Amino acid sequence: MKRLFKAILLFILFGFLLSPCEAAGGSEHDVLLKRAHELQLQYKETEALAVYEQVLTTSPDNYEALCSASLLHTRMGHRFEDDSRKINHFSKAKDYALRAYALDSVDANSNYVMAFSLASLAMVSGPKQRLAVTNQIKSYLDAALRADPKNADSWHLLGRWYFKMANLNFAEVAASKMIFGGIKEKATNQDAIHALEMAISYNPNQLNYYYDLACIYQEMKNKEACASTLQRVLTRDLQLHTKEELELSRRCKIMLQEQLK
Repeated sequence: MKRLFKAILLFILFGFLLSPCEAAGGSEHDVLLKRAHELQLQYKETEALAVYEQVLTTSPDNYEALCSASLLHTRMGHRFEDDSRKINHFSKAKDYALRAYALDSVDANSNYVMAFSLASLAMVSGPKQRLAVTNQIKSYLDAALRADPKNADSWHLLGRWYFKMANLNFAEVAASKMIFGGIKEKATNQDAIHALEMAISYNPNQLNYYYDLACIYQEMKNKEACASTLQRVLTRDLQLHTKEELELSRRCKIMLQEQLK
């Protein structure tokens, strides 16, 4: 009887220490966010996005949902061939990213989704618009890495940024000088290689990191480094879950065969 009374007393005591949401097993938003995260882990990104946007209908300032919705819209945009669908997804991604950034301009996630959405929109924009956002992208990535120096995705996107800036064509360089007074920050292929190696060091199971690095070496006509990079990833025996990953793996194998000729 004493044990039962003690158990009831402890239950009441700890019940008062919990918030109403915690006592009830978490808020509805917490449940939905957990569900969305689980769907992402299962590579059901369309379903996950729908849940994140469901959260945002009743909680428009939910930081996690804003960052995740932005990220997923950007990823989905890259899967379409026509620019209209790409722009639709990339524009939504930017809108969500801006809202997340307004809530927290220091965090790595808000800065990364800002950079990712802008870089993606730049791909389907005209030369002037594309050049206009290049420095913005770099500033967001720098902020993301200040907040989280081990953020592999930010290192990866930074590597792609360096490669693009190191290989601007004559028209892009001329336009930049005429409209914006030139490129503010110089970039080299070695900068791109370093950034991608950092991304790989923090997340060695991302196939696209290796593929982009191999493409840089291929552009530099460094067949040995290109082949070595591809062999590094193909011998990891990564689990491939999506059509994009399977296609990327196929490209890696074809590229390796070409480099070994």
